[in-house]
Amino acid sequence: MVSIALTIAGSDPSGGAGIQADLKTFHQLGVYGMSVLTLVTVQNTQRVSAVQPLDPGLVAAQLDAVLEDIPPAAAKTGALGTAGVIQVIADRAAAFGFPLVVDPVMISKHGAPLLAPDARSALLGSLLPRAFLVTPNLYEAEALAEMPVGNVQAMEEAARRIAALGPTAVLVKGGHLADKAVDVLYWRNTVRHLVARKIATVHTHGTGCTYSAAITAELAKGQPLPDAVEIAKRFITAAIETSPGIGMGFGPVNHHARPD
Repeated sequence: MVSIALTIAGSDPSGGAGIQADLKTFHQLGVYGMSVLTLVTVQNTQRVSAVQPLDPGLVAAQLDAVLEDIPPAAAKTGALGTAGVIQVIADRAAAFGFPLVVDPVMISKHGAPLLAPDARSALLGSLLPRAFLVTPNLYEAEALAEMPVGNVQAMEEAARRIAALGPTAVLVKGGHLADKAVDVLYWRNTVRHLVARKIATVHTHGTGCTYSAAITAELAKGQPLPDAVEIAKRFITAAIETSPGIGMGFGPVNHHARPD
């Protein structure tokens, strides 16, 4: 039987991040992908020119249509934009019978805000408690944990603080660390480090989306969380290492990659 995964995220017309990256990742990892659009961006590998959130009612209608017909085995969120959108997703997530991966997208690779200032409280108070896994990068971990996060020890403490907000597990991503790419998984009161080689490249557009989508795909296939994260870590490392070099700015990763 085919495994089914759902992404609830924004659109990237250049194809490297957002809904487009998620669906490519689902397909590459052998999962049938569905999508609920939350916002539209005008962007390419060099810049984000505009961000237009969708009406929360339209987002809710998309989600309801999917859930009543084709229930997924796992779902993820990406850029959500507004407090209203976050709230309608959180309300429905209370009844989810499948794991929800929350990628707390706050800012684009180019520095454009993708989360309204007043949406932070809805993210922390309503959505994170519904999450099975939260996957912040270092910047997002600092914002959620309200502390500086610049090394592995701080990542561990930030993961514990974020877990106290309600999610079952937290994965703090250390791709921006200076010396090595170390991620910290906090689950069931234990800490696990995932270490990968540091790859010198500017082609990292959509890494967070792709990584969280890969985890979601593996969860949809029934993998336990540690195994899902391990496979996804290998996938994103290979995707960065073999990036196609497309675009004149921060190019996309290789969504045709295979975990090594």
